[in-house]
Amino acid sequence: MIRDASHIEEFQAGSILVTGMTDPDWVPIMKMAAGIITDQGGRTSHAAIVSRELGVPAIVGTGTATEDLKDFDQITLSCAEGDKGYIYEGALEYEEEEINVDKLPETKTQVMLNIASPSAAFQWWRLPCKGIGLARMEFIINEIIKIHPMALTHFEEVEDLDEQMHISEMTLGYEKKTDYFVELLALGLAKIACTRYPDPVIVRMSDFKTNEYANLIGGKQFEPKEENPMLGFRGAVRYYHPKYREGFALECQAIKQARESIGLDNILVMIPFCRTTKEAEDVLKVMEEEGLKRGENGLEVYMMAEVPSNILLAEDFAKLFDGFSIGSNDLTQLTLGVDRDSGDLAPLFDERNPAVKKLIENLIEIAHQNGCKVGVCGQAPSDYPDFAEFLVHCGIDSISLNPDSVIHTIEKIAAIEKQRG
Repeated sequence: MIRDASHIEEFQAGSILVTGMTDPDWVPIMKMAAGIITDQGGRTSHAAIVSRELGVPAIVGTGTATEDLKDFDQITLSCAEGDKGYIYEGALEYEEEEINVDKLPETKTQVMLNIASPSAAFQWWRLPCKGIGLARMEFIINEIIKIHPMALTHFEEVEDLDEQMHISEMTLGYEKKTDYFVELLALGLAKIACTRYPDPVIVRMSDFKTNEYANLIGGKQFEPKEENPMLGFRGAVRYYHPKYREGFALECQAIKQARESIGLDNILVMIPFCRTTKEAEDVLKVMEEEGLKRGENGLEVYMMAEVPSNILLAEDFAKLFDGFSIGSNDLTQLTLGVDRDSGDLAPLFDERNPAVKKLIENLIEIAHQNGCKVGVCGQAPSDYPDFAEFLVHCGIDSISLNPDSVIHTIEKIAAIEKQRG
């Protein structure tokens, strides 16, 4: 039982972490946990996303776990009984199922993986997937690099002397401090991409919220304080804005190095949270200035379809990008007006709502009419087999899944495709 991140050193490896909620500061002990239980958070909260990435069972949004459980209680945490988690008293027996992946059926729909860290990519490389539909660079930046890119480009302006000294120590041996960011990010992305070569690996450019960027070393000085970071200075707007333009340039350099110097040219780029076509044009212009021109050296550029405007103006966006990847989490949040991190609103957050499904159906139809591919990399198809079925019936080109749901979803998709003939 740990209520505050300042006490994480008290955590005993191999036990179950029980806390109110988590943020990036908690990741080191989340890696050591046998399981995670939180009072707050929904299916797309930090604890839920990170635990999936780590392959650690987690139950979020219990409301009262920190009150009902006590240190050294012996319990069984079960995430194997549908879309709800259960906590039982005592250590219960369980069964393990072994599956031969070579005997899984082939699917017309391209099944891909959601991956955030190189270690996860190496852990799950045996899964029979056709690439990675969502490679998140945030985990590499947060867990390996740890320094805000603007604190590297403007090192002399870092006001906190302790942070300045820390940055100096971490970047020792690099010709330029920015090389530290570029080289570590390029290497991390290359490690992810090599596990699936030559299949495509779609790398989403950084999509931290301002409060998450602020947690990086030197970050607070370069990030505005926002009332609602989820709807604030995030995604595409950062990439061409003076407050982060130089940081985005480092991300582009890392992509270029991974693709051209290291040779992982199966890396494609994806732009998140792009609100308008003008934003899309501005981002593509900046990328071109940094040596990443769409169409050159086989570079494809996708966009996340997660803002309703992306679907309403899909025909216009299709002229600027090679494809769409539906981010069902944000699309649901913005369509239904439901905070995806709210435990209280969790019953209302449902990607299967008719309004969300209608938007997705429209996008697939319009994109295909304009020669664009459409995939999905949100949480929904991993959680709900019926949602995966809906996507296949709509003719989606690819479905990117969390590793733990790949096997059963492949079987489900194959059965649906067989029924459809």
